[in-house]
Amino acid sequence: MASAGHKRASLGAVLTFFGAAKRVLVGKPFRSDRRRRQTLPQRWAMPTFSANALSSVAYAPDEIILTLALAGVAAVVLAPWVGLAVIAVLLVVIASYRQALRAYPTGGGDYEIARRNFGGQAGALVASALMIDYVLTVAVSVSAAAQYAVELAPGAAPMRTGIAVAGVAGLVLLNLRGVTRGARLTGIPTYLFTAVVLGMCAVGVIQSAAGTLREAPSAGFGIVPDAAFDAGLVGLGGALLILRAFSAGAAALTGIEAPAANVPSFEAPRARNAAATLGVLAAVASLMMAGVIYLANAAKVRVVLDPENQLLIDGRPVGEDYLQSPVLSQLAAVVFNDATLPFFLVVGATVLVLLLAGHAAFNGFPLLASRLAGDGYLPRQLRTRGDRLTYSNGILALGLGAAALILLFGADVTQLVQLYIVGVFVSFTASQLGLITHWTRQLRSTADRQARWRMRKSRAINTAGFILTAAVLVVILVTKFEYGAWIAVLAMAVLFAIMRSIKSHYDSVASELAIDDADNLRALPARVHAVLLVSHVRKPALRALAFARASRPSRLEAVIVDVDAEQTRRTLEDWERLELPVPITVLAAPYRDTITPILDYIATIRSESPRDLIVVYIPEYVVGKWWEQLVHNQTALRIKARLHFVPGVMVASVPWQLASAKADQETKI
Repeated sequence: MASAGHKRASLGAVLTFFGAAKRVLVGKPFRSDRRRRQTLPQRWAMPTFSANALSSVAYAPDEIILTLALAGVAAVVLAPWVGLAVIAVLLVVIASYRQALRAYPTGGGDYEIARRNFGGQAGALVASALMIDYVLTVAVSVSAAAQYAVELAPGAAPMRTGIAVAGVAGLVLLNLRGVTRGARLTGIPTYLFTAVVLGMCAVGVIQSAAGTLREAPSAGFGIVPDAAFDAGLVGLGGALLILRAFSAGAAALTGIEAPAANVPSFEAPRARNAAATLGVLAAVASLMMAGVIYLANAAKVRVVLDPENQLLIDGRPVGEDYLQSPVLSQLAAVVFNDATLPFFLVVGATVLVLLLAGHAAFNGFPLLASRLAGDGYLPRQLRTRGDRLTYSNGILALGLGAAALILLFGADVTQLVQLYIVGVFVSFTASQLGLITHWTRQLRSTADRQARWRMRKSRAINTAGFILTAAVLVVILVTKFEYGAWIAVLAMAVLFAIMRSIKSHYDSVASELAIDDADNLRALPARVHAVLLVSHVRKPALRALAFARASRPSRLEAVIVDVDAEQTRRTLEDWERLELPVPITVLAAPYRDTITPILDYIATIRSESPRDLIVVYIPEYVVGKWWEQLVHNQTALRIKARLHFVPGVMVASVPWQLASAKADQETKI
């Protein structure tokens, strides 16, 4: 006799423990009617949807400087010029996304823009880039947060990877509980970060103008150039290094599309408020980036890719015990001194805003995955909300992906950034091309001169955005492909192929299941042939027999497989002794195989009466303790699994609850 409810039974008390733990950690389930969209006034929308973009100032300047440092100290002076180029691209891209709000006033993220203008396949390609981007957003942001957290507790430096993984786990838990982007949750820390960084830049610029700005503690370090750049920034190699620094600094553009993609979350007038938020974001992000790069150059901040081997102090390597501080931390120490409240405020606010940037991805990724699941490109499970009205499966998938990357790269921000910006610029470029297509289509059907002038203006801006983002994408692929960008490209290609396969499968199933001959499907079976599987004559078998008789089939018979002659003899004697009014058939099993004789017998019935419905009744145990599952046969499970592939056959499981199962159920009640 086999066991029913095997999943619960096999886990037993373990499942009970995890169920209780889930309630403690995640909380009680919410009713569906509690779900409602929260709209934000502009004063809260700006920090809510800008946390990701603004937080990049915590690591983008570092990437520019440490890339240039590969050519030695002399090359680092180019950092401000590279920073200005990044700011120029940022302003053009933000201007382009403002045109997206004109094209789609109700909101249109990169996936929607690509899908509407180029079809589902193009949308899926962009979505693959966006999903990889979300995973990397969490990995990069939380790893950077761990790097800054170590500044507050240097002794924790060896545990940086563990701190980052714990940060991801915390974000997963918060989002599973349904802690979404509350206005104050994200608004106040983002405003605090913006204020302290801009304040630090203002004080630093004043000190620089007055000649009182101190040099960074790392200013006296020498830098050993990479062997490929012993001669400095000369020739093609030097040009490629500058482009590589620019592509690294382009990480500053991550997240700038968020206001345009979240128009429904703004208070009315939604599109106008989203456009205004983009404008404020452009100004604030540019000021912060320019200020940090300027001060880093003025204070002679040194950050390198490999401190142990690249940094020299008094002509000797600094050694493996040296802890390299990120740029913002070094600037806070220069401007405010490293043991003062403002220093801790800058570093603490940076940690918070980086965690909020990761938190933002936990809102965007599950929503995108849900939309893709609705369109048939991802499994339907990603469309289902969990106990707390969140897309739990999407949250868990994002958390696992980010944690895996952090462990794989040891929470190294620089290595993760190499992967990060590929997906960002793939989606940027595709959305700009989609907007150009949109405006061209609109111009064909619009006669009003003033409207056409506005459309041409928007198309010109999007064309500039497309040319610029496409050029940056090419630069990224050329300069960073061998340093890790290939991993992102491969991941996007694999994800795109998976989504296409899932879509093809769902479409194929939908076509197969479409009703084309309703009359044939409504036709009833000629007869119902019930077959009861028996191994012993006990209470479960008698209950299954009673259920089978109650269904009043056209024909009912019991079947026993003769794998043990003595057991078969006893079963037949018990059957006859109880005078059960159902014939019993003995199936020969010369090779002691239980399943094959049953399948062969069912096949014989099917061949003799192909229009009959065959219902196979299987009595099963339900056990209450996990170990009880180990001492009961699993034959019924294998039989059911095989019968599911036989057309015209239905399996009816008849459970018999053992005392342990009843006791287990009572304790739960």
